[in-house]
Amino acid sequence: MQPPIQCPGFLAAGVAAGIKKKEGALDLGLIYSQEPDTTVAGMFTRNRVMAAPVVLTKARSATGTARAIMANAGCANCCTGSQGMVHAKRMTAGVAAGLQLAEEQVLVASTGTIGLSLPIDKVQAALPTLMGQLRADGFESFSQAIMTTDTVPKLVQRRGSLEGRSFTVVAVAKGAGMIRPDLATMFCFVCTDAAASADTLQTMLRASVDKSLNRITIDGDTSTNDTVLIMANGVSGARIRTAEHQRVFQAVLDDLLMEVARRLVKDGEGVTKVVEIKVQGAASDVDALKVAETVAHSPLVKTAFFGEDANWGRILGAAGRAGVELDAERIDVFFDAVQMVKAGQGCGQAAEDRVTAVMRRPEFAVTIDLHLGSGAGAMLTCDFSVDYVRINADYRS
Repeated sequence: MQPPIQCPGFLAAGVAAGIKKKEGALDLGLIYSQEPDTTVAGMFTRNRVMAAPVVLTKARSATGTARAIMANAGCANCCTGSQGMVHAKRMTAGVAAGLQLAEEQVLVASTGTIGLSLPIDKVQAALPTLMGQLRADGFESFSQAIMTTDTVPKLVQRRGSLEGRSFTVVAVAKGAGMIRPDLATMFCFVCTDAAASADTLQTMLRASVDKSLNRITIDGDTSTNDTVLIMANGVSGARIRTAEHQRVFQAVLDDLLMEVARRLVKDGEGVTKVVEIKVQGAASDVDALKVAETVAHSPLVKTAFFGEDANWGRILGAAGRAGVELDAERIDVFFDAVQMVKAGQGCGQAAEDRVTAVMRRPEFAVTIDLHLGSGAGAMLTCDFSVDYVRINADYRS
């Protein structure tokens, strides 16, 4: 049996406050740093319809310090007028009072149905229990408390070393639908016992997110509540001071968030296939990413993945509308190691049969070689299944 995931100097908890419809479901969580000198950095949705908790947390995290993150599921606290901000602040005020912190040191995130008023009385009634259950091994219950249509919690741990001092990095995330680049619809909270300035954390977080959480799509929709935060408390004694230190920590953080990204896609609503779209030979990296994104978002491509249909014409059609330079007569397409398209033409029935066998796997890659240059880029996508429609057709009922 694996030991519970922990990050030294951090406590966490999750409780049932009655926000979700299902009785007894965990829906309110808290992460708390015991160290006063804890730095923070964040990234947030680019959706212009932005939930009150995002507005508040974006402003507070900009100071570079924070001690706690409070999160709820079951209600997005979005599009609720001035009341939304009042409720977000009341949530943080209750935690601040209980933990003897300044209110500005408490960040907040909410997820769930848009347009519902947060049951703030239930939240405040649950706060004493929530704070009373804070413990080092509480990340598991926290991860369950932020789930919406997720079927499994997403909790990942990595370790590294700086000048002989070991450090830990833990990420807890949620997300299963309304996912595309611009952070996807997610929470992702990262805790580390290494020490770093807020500016350094921001630089590293942005670099990692751009390679991971901004390279995934489930349905092409961006949420109003996306929140990614990293807190560093320095308990380990490992300190990120130099460019080499930053390179070492960056590699660990990149690996951590790539694993989070893969788990998000794998647990997407109705997902049966996880597919990496890799584009190479483009005129530039920017062009390659545009092609990868267009193919990854295409409903026709995604439904073909679900049907295990080697309909390579849909892939070329999507690539052709990406708005970048390409020559259809140069394009090669591979499913894993099996070539399906050579110089813009199909490789025949035997190749299609082999590709169909590849598509029966739960995970595979599609490589598109444009043969125009050295540009490369990739996206992680999935299939569109009947279950995706069913889940989202009755999400509120």
